[in-house]
Amino acid sequence: MVKDNLYGLIGQKLSHSISPIVHKEILKRMNINGKYELYEIEPCNLKDFIEECKISGIKGLNVTIPYKISSIDYIDELSEEAKRIGSINTILFDGEKAIGYNTDYQGFSLMLDKYNLKVEGKNALILGTGGVVRAVLCSLIDKGIKNIYVASRDVKVGLSQKWPDCVEIISYDLLPNIKDVEYIINCTPCGMAPNIEACPVNKDLIKNFSVAIDLIYNPSKTLFLSYAEQYGLKIYNGLYMLIAQGVISQEIWNGISVDKKQIDIIFEIVKNNLSL
Repeated sequence: MVKDNLYGLIGQKLSHSISPIVHKEILKRMNINGKYELYEIEPCNLKDFIEECKISGIKGLNVTIPYKISSIDYIDELSEEAKRIGSINTILFDGEKAIGYNTDYQGFSLMLDKYNLKVEGKNALILGTGGVVRAVLCSLIDKGIKNIYVASRDVKVGLSQKWPDCVEIISYDLLPNIKDVEYIINCTPCGMAPNIEACPVNKDLIKNFSVAIDLIYNPSKTLFLSYAEQYGLKIYNGLYMLIAQGVISQEIWNGISVDKKQIDIIFEIVKNNLSL
């Protein structure tokens, strides 16, 4: 049996993750004794792992690629925001019940607020159709975005899913044709360590935008963001979002409320102590 103060992250490949470092700092500032572990799980073992966690005494899990949607099948209950978004990134184990939440939504929203990024009445292009995309979509919609293009490598699969009315699924081949779009947001793992020489789109395409956001935080400046910087775009990585959603996850797991100013403090500490 594990102690009640154990948390973790489940995904398929986690060598890039700095979540243990982030949560160590969060727990320190919240005066909670706890450990945060990485659990690399193969798809065939996902159900059994979650079932084991229900009875092991672990308090909670974060969920990352590729399980933010598929893990819902093994959850007993969903929070209201998770139902709306259709993906989860946080699981609370309450007794022998697993409850799914989505703190990516709040994490991305807080990141937009942090950098004073105004999306109301503007247009955005999102690269990818994975689980985190749905949280980003909901955040943008709630902040008044006008239209969102979602680029899919497999348009048939993209079109088979249900999307909000303001969303248009588009193939990567047609991206040069879109006009008047200010924001380009990479929600794919393309360019993430260790594959840092990869970029999700052609370099010349990036110059058509004003703001580039990459949810990747390792490396801190992906090739995608480097190209964007060369073209004079404002650039932002996913570190602040990671820390914000992590703080909110700990709030859920421990039934507490944390002053959101702590997110800024933890962000500066982690950013200054990491070489990504």
